[in-house]
Amino acid sequence: MSDEAKSKKSKSIFLFFRIALVTGGIIWAASRIGQEQRWSSFVEHFRQMNIWVFAGALCIFTFSNAIIGLRWWLLLRTQSIFISLWAAVKLYFLGWFYNICMPGSVGGDLVRAWYVTKHTDKRFEAVLSVFVDRVVGLLSTLIIAVFFYSLFLRGQSLGITSNESDGLLKIVAEYKWILMGIIAVFAAVLCGLLADKKGRLILTRTWSLACLQGTKIIAKLKNAAVIYCRNPLVILAMFGLTVFLQIMVITAFWILGVNMGIDASLKYYYVFFTLAWVVGAIPVSIGGVVVVEGSLVILFTQFAGIEESAAWAIALSQRAVWMITSLPGAAIHLMGAHLPKDFFVDYDKPAN
Repeated sequence: MSDEAKSKKSKSIFLFFRIALVTGGIIWAASRIGQEQRWSSFVEHFRQMNIWVFAGALCIFTFSNAIIGLRWWLLLRTQSIFISLWAAVKLYFLGWFYNICMPGSVGGDLVRAWYVTKHTDKRFEAVLSVFVDRVVGLLSTLIIAVFFYSLFLRGQSLGITSNESDGLLKIVAEYKWILMGIIAVFAAVLCGLLADKKGRLILTRTWSLACLQGTKIIAKLKNAAVIYCRNPLVILAMFGLTVFLQIMVITAFWILGVNMGIDASLKYYYVFFTLAWVVGAIPVSIGGVVVVEGSLVILFTQFAGIEESAAWAIALSQRAVWMITSLPGAAIHLMGAHLPKDFFVDYDKPAN
């Protein structure tokens, strides 16, 4: 089997796993919400919702996404990659659509990276800007979670208890022979390659290629890092802007929750939403479906003390806002507004 065929097979298996996780999670959520008493309470929360309050939360989230597109545009300009602001915003909304709605293995970040590299010779720096943009977002999210947890919820355990930790150690001990077997197989394969002349040649070439490519990547990373470090105020401003936007969005969801009759303090929203967003960034689902909602439900019911139906109502309201705000990305894709003809390029002549 060729490397390309193996790659396609592994992607298909991973996609199947993600779809299976989402399907199983939806069935589980439906079974939880569908219970008669819980269902009536769940529906009642949505009946209390004012459509204008929901529209306000929707507008705030859409505005936030547009400003995050501006954040990425500034990162690109820091690396002397000049595309129009409107182009960067369109690409960000396209990436958001892929992240939220598309079941494939190509995420929104890869979509952004793919299209921006078509308009510059600085392809590595362009891809790096997408990575830095994601890191800025995640770190800002963690900063909010840690700050508000330390401020309001210190002493209230949100982590693994001692009993759970002991259980985890027991599981590791139970499967230690499997782990040791994997290590032994890896060691045997390595020894076999070292013992064979062709094997040693393969290892030598692989190591040389890895060192060569690694050296190039490290050099480019160093150059990019130097450029970013020369503009610390820009990076700090981006962190501050991101924190402000995320607090604004979470506050909007809190107002929506209050409007739906959900009695939970704002401090819980700041901690639980940010934690759920970080967990949802792990690519085991499609757009964080089930993972984000499940995390919110567990956190709100276990630590904020609200009913499960109320937790599901606010979690699914967030999902509805996410899906609606992804629609501009779908329109951009269908109209071809993300294609190169709508972009400026770095220099006087387009990159080949």
